Amino acid sequence: MEKITHSAEETIEFAKRIGSLLKKGDVIAYTGGLGAGKTTFTRGLAMGLGLEDNVTSPTFSLVNEYHGANISLYHFDMYRIMSADDLETTGFYDYPAQESIFAVEWSENIAEELPENSIFINIERIDDNTRKITVKGDERFDTAWN
Repeated sequence: MEKITHSAEETIEFAKRIGSLLKKGDVIAYTGGLGAGKTTFTRGLAMGLGLEDNVTSPTFSLVNEYHGANISLYHFDMYRIMSADDLETTGFYDYPAQESIFAVEWSENIAEELPENSIFINIERIDDNTRKITVKGDERFDTAWN
């Protein structure tokens, strides 16, 4: 599925719809350059999951955690991770993947470590406001924006 958004608000609305369809054990694997809108999209995912936390970039912390009554979202930044050994040092494998949702920025850096059923979201910055968002890996999202 592909969607063009024309503002951060529209990107968040689209992500909210995707977030409302997520289930425990899902892994969102983001690709897209710096400033593409991965954290903005994650903000919408959290809203769609019913999480009320203020979602921020995990650039310096490597992971931000958002917990709700029924689900947790772990938002990872793998920008500086270049190997499986690097990934091990982040504690990535210690998080409860099957009981929560992972959103992984710079997922291409850990491509071999991602589960086969990952949901791939590429965000391409067209201009200051416009994004081309491509969602692959699960047909349940094919009608998220109708």
